[in-house]
Amino acid sequence: MFSSFMINAWEAATIVAVVAGVVGFFTVLRGAAFAAHALPNGAFAGAAGAYLIGANTIVGLGVFSLAGAGMIAALGRRARSDVATALTIVLMLALGDLFLSRTSEYAPEIFALLFGEVLGVSTSELLPTVILAVVCILAVVILYRPLMLSSVTPDVAEARGINTRAMDLAFLIVLALATTMAVPVVGTLLIFSLLIGPPAAARSFTNRPPVAMGLSVLFALLTVWVAIALSYQTNLPIGFFVGAMSALDYAVGRTWAAWRQSRGRGQRGIGNQAGAAELTERTTAIAGAR
Repeated sequence: MFSSFMINAWEAATIVAVVAGVVGFFTVLRGAAFAAHALPNGAFAGAAGAYLIGANTIVGLGVFSLAGAGMIAALGRRARSDVATALTIVLMLALGDLFLSRTSEYAPEIFALLFGEVLGVSTSELLPTVILAVVCILAVVILYRPLMLSSVTPDVAEARGINTRAMDLAFLIVLALATTMAVPVVGTLLIFSLLIGPPAAARSFTNRPPVAMGLSVLFALLTVWVAIALSYQTNLPIGFFVGAMSALDYAVGRTWAAWRQSRGRGQRGIGNQAGAAELTERTTAIAGAR
């Protein structure tokens, strides 16, 4: 399990899990699950186009991810970006269909980009993964206060002089970079699982944003580590275990929240009215600490 060819898999999966936990926290907080689904699937078309013209796949992923983020931000309206997101993914998938129709030699790459190839990650692929991961984390650190405030209370954010549309675009760019980093490792379908399952579970355990983000990273790490170990031992697809573990994370979180509510020892999570009020208060305090 820890032989030389597996070391790259453990390292790449760990990097992806950390970024997915951090970026996924804001994805869930902002209600941007649809965008988190659309960008990886749309970026897949960019990889197909890059393969068609002989360019680097990561370049194709990056170009289409960033273009998709720009379209969603430009066409979307505040708190109503679902139509823009749908139109964006439809356009990018249409282009992907066009690119794939021009070649008959893309089947292995299609499977790898859809479901990931974490057990086949080479040393040369680790460097771009690390670079994009560092960029994503630094962006979140720099934008943390305005991004947090605009995610929870956009009206208060605008009153404090924060451009919420600029924050929407900034977040989508970070999400696009995370997509570009993760798709070659875990695939377009599985990065969506990591961006939603562990962060959604983390929200059920605490109302404190930094703690919730930390739990999100922890759950994402446990998910990919257990998935790799089980895949190695059973010879079953790692994608099955990543998706199942992500769903299990959320089920455990909701079960804990329901039990805690029934025992009267807390709130149901930051998704209900009281939890939202507490989160708003904590977020405003964080933003005011500048």
